[in-house]
Amino acid sequence: MSDTSAATHADVAGLSFEKALGELEAIVTRLERGDVALEESIAIYERGEALKKRCEALLRDAEARVQKITLAADGSPSGTTPLDPG
Repeated sequence: MSDTSAATHADVAGLSFEKALGELEAIVTRLERGDVALEESIAIYERGEALKKRCEALLRDAEARVQKITLAADGSPSGTTPLDPG
Protein backbone atom coordinates (compact mmCIF):
# COMPACT_ATOMS: atom_id res chain seq x y z
CA MET A 1 0.00 0.00 0.00
CA SER A 2 1.39 3.41 -0.91
CA ASP A 3 1.86 6.27 1.58
CA THR A 4 -1.21 7.97 0.11
CA SER A 5 -3.29 4.83 0.56
CA ALA A 6 -2.02 4.43 4.11
CA ALA A 7 -3.05 7.98 4.93
CA THR A 8 -6.42 7.51 3.22
CA HIS A 9 -7.11 4.36 5.21
CA ALA A 10 -5.79 5.62 8.56
CA ASP A 11 -9.35 6.30 9.73
CA VAL A 12 -10.14 2.58 9.49
CA ALA A 13 -8.25 1.98 12.76
CA GLY A 14 -10.85 4.00 14.66
CA LEU A 15 -13.95 2.35 13.22
CA SER A 16 -16.21 0.12 15.27
CA PHE A 17 -16.77 -3.42 14.03
CA GLU A 18 -20.27 -2.58 12.86
CA LYS A 19 -19.19 0.49 10.86
CA ALA A 20 -16.21 -1.29 9.31
CA LEU A 21 -18.33 -4.28 8.34
CA GLY A 22 -21.07 -2.07 6.90
CA GLU A 23 -18.59 -0.17 4.76
CA LEU A 24 -16.93 -3.42 3.67
CA GLU A 25 -20.31 -4.82 2.61
CA ALA A 26 -21.01 -1.66 0.59
CA ILE A 27 -17.64 -2.00 -1.16
CA VAL A 28 -18.30 -5.65 -2.02
CA THR A 29 -21.70 -4.71 -3.45
CA ARG A 30 -20.17 -1.99 -5.63
CA LEU A 31 -17.43 -4.30 -6.90
CA GLU A 32 -19.91 -7.10 -7.62
CA ARG A 33 -22.06 -4.76 -9.71
CA GLY A 34 -19.06 -4.18 -11.94
CA ASP A 35 -19.96 -0.60 -12.82
CA VAL A 36 -16.95 1.02 -11.12
CA ALA A 37 -14.04 2.39 -13.14
CA LEU A 38 -10.78 0.44 -12.92
CA GLU A 39 -8.86 3.03 -10.86
CA GLU A 40 -11.75 3.44 -8.43
CA SER A 41 -12.11 -0.34 -8.20
CA ILE A 42 -8.48 -0.62 -7.16
CA ALA A 43 -8.85 2.15 -4.58
CA ILE A 44 -11.99 0.74 -3.00
CA TYR A 45 -10.55 -2.78 -3.08
CA GLU A 46 -7.54 -1.50 -1.10
CA ARG A 47 -9.88 0.16 1.41
CA GLY A 48 -11.84 -3.08 1.59
CA GLU A 49 -8.65 -4.93 2.52
CA ALA A 50 -7.99 -2.42 5.32
CA LEU A 51 -11.57 -2.79 6.55
CA LYS A 52 -11.31 -6.59 6.46
CA LYS A 53 -8.15 -6.49 8.56
CA ARG A 54 -9.85 -4.15 11.06
CA CYS A 55 -12.83 -6.48 11.39
CA GLU A 56 -10.56 -9.51 11.85
CA ALA A 57 -8.56 -7.72 14.57
CA LEU A 58 -11.71 -6.69 16.43
CA LEU A 59 -13.05 -10.24 16.23
CA ARG A 60 -9.76 -11.66 17.57
CA ASP A 61 -9.89 -9.21 20.49
CA ALA A 62 -13.50 -10.13 21.24
CA GLU A 63 -12.67 -13.83 21.12
CA ALA A 64 -9.75 -13.30 23.50
CA ARG A 65 -12.03 -11.46 25.92
CA VAL A 66 -14.57 -14.28 25.83
CA GLN A 67 -11.80 -16.81 26.46
CA LYS A 68 -10.69 -14.80 29.49
CA ILE A 69 -13.97 -15.54 31.29
CA THR A 70 -13.01 -17.71 34.23
CA LEU A 71 -14.94 -20.83 35.12
CA ALA A 72 -15.70 -22.33 38.50
CA ALA A 73 -15.01 -26.00 39.24
CA ASP A 74 -18.53 -26.89 38.11
CA GLY A 75 -17.97 -25.16 34.77
CA SER A 76 -20.14 -22.13 35.48
CA PRO A 77 -18.76 -18.63 34.82
CA SER A 78 -17.25 -17.26 38.01
CA GLY A 79 -15.72 -13.99 36.82
CA THR A 80 -13.28 -12.56 34.37
CA THR A 81 -9.58 -11.90 34.21
CA PRO A 82 -8.07 -8.81 32.59
CA LEU A 83 -7.46 -9.02 28.89
CA ASP A 84 -3.83 -8.63 27.90
CA PRO A 85 -4.02 -8.14 24.11
CA GLY A 86 -0.27 -7.65 23.80
